[in-house]
Order: sequence, then C-alpha cells, then structure tokens
Amino acid sequence: MQRLLTGLQSSGALHIGNYFGALKPFLDLYPKYESYLMVADYHAVTSLRDPAQMRQNIFSVVKDYVAAGVDPSKCVIFQQSQVQEHTELAWVLECLVTVPFLELSHAYKDKVAKGLEATAGLFNYPMLMAADILLYDTDVVPVGEDQRQHLEYAREAAAKFNNAYGETFKEPKELIQKEIAVIPGVDGKKMSKSYNNTIPLFGTKDEIAKAVMGIVTNSSEGKPQVLYAIHKNFRTESELKAPYARGNNFKELKDMLIEDIEGLIEPMRAKRDAISDDEVKKVLKEGSDKARTYASKKMIDVRSKIGVAL
Repeated sequence: MQRLLTGLQSSGALHIGNYFGALKPFLDLYPKYESYLMVADYHAVTSLRDPAQMRQNIFSVVKDYVAAGVDPSKCVIFQQSQVQEHTELAWVLECLVTVPFLELSHAYKDKVAKGLEATAGLFNYPMLMAADILLYDTDVVPVGEDQRQHLEYAREAAAKFNNAYGETFKEPKELIQKEIAVIPGVDGKKMSKSYNNTIPLFGTKDEIAKAVMGIVTNSSEGKPQVLYAIHKNFRTESELKAPYARGNNFKELKDMLIEDIEGLIEPMRAKRDAISDDEVKKVLKEGSDKARTYASKKMIDVRSKIGVAL
C-alpha cells in the first residue's frame, strides 16, 4: 500500500465549500492508502501569533475531520510540532537549496503581495513542507493544481540530498483531483470566508437557514443558477429536475435545501459536539508517537550520511 501525507490547517469555522472541495474528497481517498494526516501547527506560525487561537485551531481541525468521518484507527493523525525531526530535516534541506531557488515560490510571492510580513520562516516554508513529506517516504500528496509547485520543491530537495549523500529520499508525486467541486457562495462567487458568503458546515440549523435564505435569486433567470449549483451537491439532477421546473418557487426550493443540508450535517455536528479536548489530545499523542517512530529512524540515517553522527 502506498503512503499518502497531507497537512491539515484550520483558519476558522469550516463551510460546505470546504466539505465538498477538500474534506469529502479526502474521505473517499484516504482508506486506499497508508495515510498520514499532519496538523501543520508550525506552518501556521508564519501567519498566526495568537497562542489561544493556535490551540483552538489545533483542537478544531482534528474534531472537524473526525466528525466528518476520518477514523483515527485507520490513519496516523499527528501534530507537526510533536515530531522535532521535521524542523531538523528542514534545516538540512535549507543548506542544500539556494536563495534564488526559494525566491521562485509562487505562494511566498502571493502571501507577501497580500500583506503578510516577509519573514525568514515564510521564505523557507517550502523546505519545512519538503521535510514534512520526505521524512515518511511519502508516495503521494493530494494537492490542488495551484499547489503543484510544493511537490516540485520536495522532489528537488530530495534529489539534491540524494546526489550529495547517496540515495535516501523517495521523490513524491502530487495527486491532483481534477473533479473536485468548486461550490459557489450565497452571492454566486466562490464560497470563501474572505467573501463572507459561506454556509457553515457545523452551524446550527438556524444559522444554516439564515445563510440559505440569503442565496441570490433572480426572478428573470428561470432556474435560479446559484441555488441550483449548491443544491446539486446534495441531490441528483434527476431529483432536482421537477422542483426546479416549477417556476419562481424560491422559498420552497430554499426550504428544501435547508433540510437537505441539515440531513447531512446534523449527524456530523452531533458527533463533533461529543468529541472532547482530551480525546483530541489522545488521538494526537498516539498519532505523533507513531509518526515520531518513523521520522526518528529516517533522521538517524540522515545524520549518519551527512557526517554528524559519531
């Protein structure tokens, strides 16, 4: 079985766009691999400097994934900061790549352009990400098309180390799922917290209803396109054909969508509410112990090859 690794970051409450765009595709994918799910807390330090929010985000992202259906007994869910080999290997890799090479990072340029401080950590981010991947002899990493460069960096870092010190690291491949849905927000733009146009994934029924009732509709367009584009993720097109053919019955259609969303979310919401912080700590402790066992063996080999092990 091939090994898969992905990083989990939480930047706030998830919405149904996150569910259909990232969470559900991962749920369908991870049982097919020996899967490692890393809570990327050290990566978050590049932009988050609120300790209380950091702790909350760590708990939240684990609860989100477990509530949505990820089984901790069938994958390794671990905390990046609990496996010190990540930052150790990142330093070794940073000593092999050049500044001009790191300056090519699209993600770095984009974040700085959006106002994020150009720290050394943000600049070196690709090598910590490469270390995350290479430590576990990862075969595949699920990424979006815009993240393809992250895997190119990891492969380049692996090749540089292998050329300098002998075959050590596997060169990972990106797993790009092109069929992943892009869910529109209530205003018709891509659903995003930054646009304030979301339908909350773990919100109350009242919060979901309020968001759905705000979906833009236009009596002159016939079938309400934005409403339909969201609704088709919950029902088949054949099930929606008759209700959407009856004219401008927007209230009826929105009520139907509210019930369909609630039917999906209510069991997950109940499961999430039942997960305690102590249970999250237990999951992360057990997963981090497993990850550390593998990573420490890899770093013993790395230290020997670069000559620091006496």
